[in-house]
Amino acid sequence: MKLLVIDTSTEWCSAALWLDGRILARRVLAGQRHSSLLLPMVDELLRESATSLRQLDGIGYGAGPGSFTGLRIACAVTQGLALGADLPVVGVSTLESIAEQTGAERVLAVLDARMAEVYWAAYQRDGSGWRCITEPALALPESVCVPEGGDWMGAGNGFAALGEVLRPRLAAQLTRIDDSLMPDAAAMAPLAAQAFGRGEGMDAALAAPIYLRDKVALTIDERRAKKSA
Repeated sequence: MKLLVIDTSTEWCSAALWLDGRILARRVLAGQRHSSLLLPMVDELLRESATSLRQLDGIGYGAGPGSFTGLRIACAVTQGLALGADLPVVGVSTLESIAEQTGAERVLAVLDARMAEVYWAAYQRDGSGWRCITEPALALPESVCVPEGGDWMGAGNGFAALGEVLRPRLAAQLTRIDDSLMPDAAAMAPLAAQAFGRGEGMDAALAAPIYLRDKVALTIDERRAKKSA
């Protein structure tokens, strides 16, 4: 199976090729330059591997949660490339890609969502993939909790951005914390391959982001009031 995978969900921009289990990847701190960096990155990977888009079996993309603008970029680029080459697509969870990088069996993935909130989910390894124990959610850091049972690891930059709230509450319940991990196309590549293997490939026109924030303009006080209501 040959796949292209892209992610622009955070300030990082990344792309990867899955070539029957071998991964070629590029990753750069893009800031706001995802639109100008992503396609040249894809072209470079295709040239390096002597592969054309039409030789691929599908395209995977970081579906979210993450930056509103970044997720839209990933979807738009995925749709454009896939429609032109008549390829199916799959969306991959950004939080699951954080878990994939840890080497742990149970992972509490926490991603900075800005506005004093986090995106988080809990995953347990299931064979070569992951089983979601706590579904992805947008929450105040005070709401994040460690599932019962087993040794859980904390991962993701949410532990760096809002560590003053998260660490005092959760550190004693976690075996370790890696606050440097971010969503990444290379980590999404095996997850995308598994999704295609399960028959989850879909028409490019159906590609859509995972949005968890229903009202971006809520103030911190409004969100706390909403939480306690």
